[in-house]
Amino acid sequence: MFFCDYPIKNCELGLPLFPDNIGKHICQPRTQRSGGFPLPQVLYCTKGSGVLCVDGKSTEIPPNTAIFLPAEHPHEYYPTSDEWDIHWVVPDGYECNKLLDYLGFNKPMVFELRDTALLEHFFSRMHQSIIGDSINGNMRASGYLYNFLIELFNQKNNERVVRTSNRAIVAAIDHINNCYKNKITMDDLCRVTNLSKQQLCRLFKRYLNSRPMEYIAKRRIQAAKALLKSGNMSIEDISENVGFCSGSYFCKLFTRYEGMTPTQFRSLI
Repeated sequence: MFFCDYPIKNCELGLPLFPDNIGKHICQPRTQRSGGFPLPQVLYCTKGSGVLCVDGKSTEIPPNTAIFLPAEHPHEYYPTSDEWDIHWVVPDGYECNKLLDYLGFNKPMVFELRDTALLEHFFSRMHQSIIGDSINGNMRASGYLYNFLIELFNQKNNERVVRTSNRAIVAAIDHINNCYKNKITMDDLCRVTNLSKQQLCRLFKRYLNSRPMEYIAKRRIQAAKALLKSGNMSIEDISENVGFCSGSYFCKLFTRYEGMTPTQFRSLI
């Protein structure tokens, strides 16, 4: 089976992200690009095996393996079995490179996929949107492409996380969710994760892009926003309810993270 969808580009050119093309080879032929491809590429294998050659290295590509190749990066890939089922997605859009960089897709990489079911679902919906609607199909496909890349990010990220680190982050977040109304110290988080303060800070920064105490403040503000929306509690009472030491400090952090005061936020809803 082979197909390649090249949508006629119309309104989606103004979107931050959309598929330039997608396709599938059940018997992917040898492909050699000394100058790379003009746009970034995502490929994943569901059957058979092959080899990727990039940056002077050759890497086996068995089933349930994904490949990311940046734009204009020289590469070659070829099958090593009778069948090599390869799906590919080529994203484009004025924010495409910024999104890929944010998700950590900024260099050639190969990683194992735990499960291709969700990727297959989003890929199939992109394909159906493009071939089923020649006017707005690629705009519909844009949303599925975003979901596709987020799922790819999740699988890449989890594949690279050490199991003990994963357990530590989950334990820390569980403790914060259960105890954010009370005082939480770094010593508390170190105790529940069995990590040092330095290790814990490094993990939070890497996987949550926050320092531990900053994350706790954001969790408290999340709870405060729900209270601001759902009732008539005073700002001071809400501050105390979600674990802040004072109303003024709560207002200061709320304004920093939300760009408005609690009173202004309440007036919006």
